[in-house]
Amino acid sequence: MLTILLRHTVVNVRHRSTISLNYGQSILVRKFLCTSVQRQAHLPQLSPYDVNLILRENEFMYTFTEEQNCSVHGYESNQLSSNRPCEDTRTEASFIHKNAFICGIFDGHGGPACSQVVSKRLLRYIAASVIDRKILKEQIKQKCNSQSFLKCHNDKVDFVKEIKDLYEESFSKFVRKISSQSQNERSKEIQNAFLSLDKDLSEEALRHTNIRTMSVAMSGAVACVAHVEGIDLHVANTGDCTAVLGTQNTETGQWLSKKLTVEHNTDNHREVKRILSEHPKEERDTAIRNDRLLGQLAPLRALGDFRYKWSSTTMEKYVVPVYGEASIPQHYFTPPYLTAEPEVEHHTLTPNDKFLVIASDGLWDFLTPSQVVGLVGEHLSSKRILEPVKIPSGDVSLQSIADLLAQRKAGLTTKPLDQNSATHLIRYALGSTDYGIEHSKISYYLSLPQDVVRLYRDDITITVIYFNSDCISSLKDTGTS
Repeated sequence: MLTILLRHTVVNVRHRSTISLNYGQSILVRKFLCTSVQRQAHLPQLSPYDVNLILRENEFMYTFTEEQNCSVHGYESNQLSSNRPCEDTRTEASFIHKNAFICGIFDGHGGPACSQVVSKRLLRYIAASVIDRKILKEQIKQKCNSQSFLKCHNDKVDFVKEIKDLYEESFSKFVRKISSQSQNERSKEIQNAFLSLDKDLSEEALRHTNIRTMSVAMSGAVACVAHVEGIDLHVANTGDCTAVLGTQNTETGQWLSKKLTVEHNTDNHREVKRILSEHPKEERDTAIRNDRLLGQLAPLRALGDFRYKWSSTTMEKYVVPVYGEASIPQHYFTPPYLTAEPEVEHHTLTPNDKFLVIASDGLWDFLTPSQVVGLVGEHLSSKRILEPVKIPSGDVSLQSIADLLAQRKAGLTTKPLDQNSATHLIRYALGSTDYGIEHSKISYYLSLPQDVVRLYRDDITITVIYFNSDCISSLKDTGTS
């Protein structure tokens, strides 16, 4: 309990519970902090080589051909953990039956179980929902499974057979159900996929009660998913991950940022008003307390977390025997208090839209959306300097070639240290100062002992999607979406 409080006190870790301290407990806190400071004074200094190994350990890059995906050029992703095991997860995939791309970032809390399961299942629920119903029915006739609709690009693990069979059974029921329904607009289909998976997580835990299904149900995850097809970009968000669009002004070259998500926390007054309106006036002071749902949970929307969704009767029957009375939050009068329903933003891509950055809140604790777009924009411009020189076609003067080479030489001074833009963002988040990136600062953050590192930084997971401007321009010219 003491560690939980410290996490809240020092870095305001939103997913943890808050508690009150008496005098004796406060003395223990001060002693713990003094010991931590003394330990940190003797942290080892990592070499630049060691720092690079750590920062680049989980990076991934993928480039598409135009046949694979016209409007997406490629993506770059990375992850730096704070928790052990890491509670963040990520998934990226191409559609098998159409030219489209989908990816998501999932920030878990209360353990990694829910985020790990949701990251492998949610995109497949969405994929089945948004493909043409005729294709879906044909796949059902061919006895499709959850692997029939997407090709994942960085998926190295799979579920154990026992749980995999259960998940396949749920998926099969889901696709049969939606195949009999008329297809809604894409935003509605994506929302339904979120809610359907969340419903399945609940039913799996109650029908097949065991340590695996219940650990998923009792932990939770926020999610941000991007779907790109042609010039249509849909971003669905549940919780407090953030997606930011990077757009370049063609006349000035200036980078502009546009948030495509709204965080579901107590900073969002519309969200607070929504929750209070769903419960009696007598719960106005308890439904949201200390900037948290029921005084405990910071994100106001999430998948899983059924201790804020199940009825009191269900909690008493299935949860209390395993997790104890403390598993039921105080003032738990009129559940559900939490929903998995995402808000979906649709954006029509233009040739000026160059990239989309999706990241868990560990990044946004350090950098603002405008800073992130500026850093990725500069990184993108710097990488172009490293590409082979392309002499313009037609009559070209020696002076023009000299100017081109001079521009390239000048650009080499800003050559990025990291080829992966997600790695570049993590390096900058941990090491930025008023005078540039400071190696000793990064070394400090990466050397912190496991029992205190969470006081200073959260898990950071980032995916940067690069758009193909030429393809988007041609699609707009032909009126194709």
